[in-house]
Amino acid sequence: MLMNALWLALRQIFRNPMRSLLTVLGIVIGVAAVITMVTVGNGATQAVREQIESLGSNQLTIRPGQRMGPGRAAGAPTFKLEDVDAIQSQIAGVKNVAPQRSQSMTVVAQGKNWTTQVIGSSNQYFELDNRPLTAGRYFESTEERAGSAVCVIGATIQKEIFGTVNPIGQMLRTGSFSCRIIGMLEAKGQSAFGGDQDDLVVMPIQTFQRRVAGNNRISSISVAVDPEFDREMLTESLRQLMRERRSLSYNDEDNFSILDTEELAKRVSSTTEIMTMLLGAVAAVSLIVGGIGIMNIMLVSVTERTREIGIRLAIGALAREVLMQFLIEAIVLGCLGGLLGVVIALVGSIVLAGVMGVPFIFDPFINVVAFGFAALTGIVFGYFPARRAAQMDPIEAVRHE
Repeated sequence: MLMNALWLALRQIFRNPMRSLLTVLGIVIGVAAVITMVTVGNGATQAVREQIESLGSNQLTIRPGQRMGPGRAAGAPTFKLEDVDAIQSQIAGVKNVAPQRSQSMTVVAQGKNWTTQVIGSSNQYFELDNRPLTAGRYFESTEERAGSAVCVIGATIQKEIFGTVNPIGQMLRTGSFSCRIIGMLEAKGQSAFGGDQDDLVVMPIQTFQRRVAGNNRISSISVAVDPEFDREMLTESLRQLMRERRSLSYNDEDNFSILDTEELAKRVSSTTEIMTMLLGAVAAVSLIVGGIGIMNIMLVSVTERTREIGIRLAIGALAREVLMQFLIEAIVLGCLGGLLGVVIALVGSIVLAGVMGVPFIFDPFINVVAFGFAALTGIVFGYFPARRAAQMDPIEAVRHE
């Protein structure tokens, strides 16, 4: 009986292919939208997580002020190189410490100029920030101590100023002095927040302090943490050390902040996941609209086939058989819409992921759930028209014109 009802349903659907296609269009759009939103959202979440992890998954950043962000450090004292030495020597579980100071400047070479970020730091900066070289070398210890006029450039500087010319050994003018380029960093591309990670010039921190800033201040300190040590205890030890070095009494609030990249990664990932779920829920509304479309067309179909239903009931067909026929027809419509939606979503997700520059992550769960919801929509919205057909009076149905 089931196979016979399925055959009748398919015959009726393909008898009016255009009407059937328009009927399931809402389901197709709904399924495709849900899967595409969730798939691309998962890719975006993964991309953001990878970008944050590229900063160093076991890294802490110390900045002046109680909170991160522009203007948060107003009035708070900056750091000194002695603070960096104290962290390295007094806190157990610290692998590397890198001071940092930066300023936007215009650099000039080869008759060209470019506005970029000039950073003063140490060799530890390259390790902490995952910055391998494609050519040249890092700073020598004597160059760091003496504050020599040497620098390492990012891929964007090489492209915009030097083009095809080898930059190693060339002089780059930064402000009132020129530094010799000794290394070129491997390209990292765009960050999760839209910035160009390759648009930078790095020089020894003492060179920056003497020739660019004119003082010995440090705007931030990056700390690489040994993963075998308790992260919370190490962070607390670091906080207590900085309070002591900044002469804060028991009742004084911290005038610095410690950012944990691992915690940042969790928060950002959680936010993007919530946004993905919200977009998926909004797209799921299309499935309800599609279900209403199925119910509407099934009611029209029952009205058109009233005489056929009456004849079937008059010659001995049971009410449950008529109910099953129309219910299966609605389920088949829902499943066809779901299948088309899955195919369109896969193609659309691959294209969108490529355009947005995020990884394509196939999620079997959301595909199965969306398809199952499409089938459930056919059952729910197809039951009322099917029940109406099954409850018809055979005599009145046969008389219907």
